[in-house]
Amino acid sequence: MLDWAKREVEIACKKENPNRKDGEYDYGCACYESALKAFETLCDDGLSGLNIKITQSILNRLIDGKPLTPIEDTDDVWNLIDNHEDGYISYQCKRMSSLFKDVYADGTVKYDDINRSYCIDIHNSNNVYSSGLVRRIINAMFPITMPYIPGKPIKVYCEDFLTDKKNGDFDTVGVFYALKTENNKQEKIEINRFFREPKEGEEGRWTEISKEEYMQRKDKRLNTFSNKEDK
Repeated sequence: MLDWAKREVEIACKKENPNRKDGEYDYGCACYESALKAFETLCDDGLSGLNIKITQSILNRLIDGKPLTPIEDTDDVWNLIDNHEDGYISYQCKRMSSLFKDVYADGTVKYDDINRSYCIDIHNSNNVYSSGLVRRIINAMFPITMPYIPGKPIKVYCEDFLTDKKNGDFDTVGVFYALKTENNKQEKIEINRFFREPKEGEEGRWTEISKEEYMQRKDKRLNTFSNKEDK
């Protein structure tokens, strides 16, 4: 297997950079060679069959920055990152940098894993992005509890558009449904919530609206490509 792997990497590197000289650095080839080193270590450890598959799954979690065992809410796993003026304290998890905790003055605790979900444009599945609004919706529907271990990300199908140029790239958002995988079973969960930029005097980053108002705004949308930010 090791001889086979070395030959495969040799072929791949030649295809990546046919004119590469001995000792010359090439980014693509360096990736192939790094993978070969890891594979060689597994072979040297005598791993094969089921053992190597288990090791692969562990390595994949480490590469993805995911914990190997469930995270528990103990003091030693959190770093204080902000003491907000409006009365709550934010922490970041030492074991998984995407996990945050907010502790409020009344004792309420809320968790947010910023990699737990992502948005997919309902008209273009290649258009994938992050949204703070959508994360807040998902966290309200499926609150994170401890102990916590992340699973497959929740896919949330959305649409956004612009009705007024002064509002930037987009000012109206539709959040239609989510695909949530648990125990290797995928479930479609209807959401159907709609939002617009707040008007003067309205609080918050987004104002929820009815589907009827959403459709009215859609009728007068401007033809533009949105440059999404984590709003």
